[in-house]
Amino acid sequence: MNPAASVIIFTVFSGFGFGLLALLGFGCSGAQGWSAFFLWGLGYGFAVVGLLASVTHLGNPQRAWRAFSQWKSSWLSREGIGALTTLFCLAPAALGAIFGLPIWSVFGPIGGLLAVMTVFTTSMIYAQLQSVPRWNHACVPLMFASFMAAGGLIVLGQLGQALMGLGLLALVLIVGFWIGDSQFPARAQTIAKATGLGHMGALRLFEAGHTSENYLMREMIYVVGRKHRMKLRVIAVVLACFVPMLLIAAGQGGDIARGLGLLSHLCGACVARWLFFAEAEHVVGLYYDQR
Repeated sequence: MNPAASVIIFTVFSGFGFGLLALLGFGCSGAQGWSAFFLWGLGYGFAVVGLLASVTHLGNPQRAWRAFSQWKSSWLSREGIGALTTLFCLAPAALGAIFGLPIWSVFGPIGGLLAVMTVFTTSMIYAQLQSVPRWNHACVPLMFASFMAAGGLIVLGQLGQALMGLGLLALVLIVGFWIGDSQFPARAQTIAKATGLGHMGALRLFEAGHTSENYLMREMIYVVGRKHRMKLRVIAVVLACFVPMLLIAAGQGGDIARGLGLLSHLCGACVARWLFFAEAEHVVGLYYDQR
C-alpha cells in the first residue's frame, strides 16, 4: 500500500507518546516537579502530534468527529474514543506528579491501562483486515505494543528494562517480517480465486478497464523492490533496536546516551512503519495482475 507520511507520523508518534504516558501512569518513573513536567509533557506532546497527524490524513478533516460514532463496529472509532479518554484520565495524575499531590495518583494506573488499550485498538485497525494478509496475524498487535514499551523505557532511563524491551522489539520485528512474507502465499490468493473464473483455466489480465491509473492502483498497490526491501529491514532493526542498545549500554543510561538512543529509535521506527505499509499487499491488486 502507498505509505502516507501522515499515517507514519501518527502511528509512530502516538505509539511512543501513549507508551511513555502508560509507563508514567503505572508509576515507573516516580519523577516529581520539573522532571515530571518534562516527562509528562513529552508524552502528551508526542501523543497529541500523532493524533493531529491522523486527522490530516482524512479527506475531510472537518468531519473527523463522526469517526467517534461507530464504536460498535469500528476499531478506528474505538481508537479515537480511547485516545481522548486516556488523555483526560491521565491529566490529574500528571498534575499530581508535577505539583506533588499524591491523592490524584489514583488516576495513573487507570489511564495507563487505557493507553495500552488505545495502542491495541490502533494495531487492530490493521490486524483485522483479511484483505491485507501481511497484516492479518497476531504479531502486528505485538509489534505495536513492543514499540510502545521500548520507546518509553528508553526515556525513563531504566537500563536493564530498556535493553530487554529493545531486544524483544528486535525479535518481534524479525519474526513479523518472516510471518508477513508467508501470509499471502499461505492464503493461496490468486487472480483465478479473486475473479471466481478459475474453472475456465489459466487466467491473465487482457486489458485494464480504464485508460489511466485510478485511486485503487494509486493507494492500494505499491511495489517495493526485494533488494531495497531487505536493506530497509536491516536499517529499521539496527536503528530502532541495536543502535539504541549500544548507546544506552555504553553511556550507562546517561541523559546524552538516552537522547541519542531515542532519536535513533524513532528514526528506525519510521523506517519500519514505512515498510509496514509499503510491503502490505491488498488483494485488490489481483484484479490488476499486480501481484
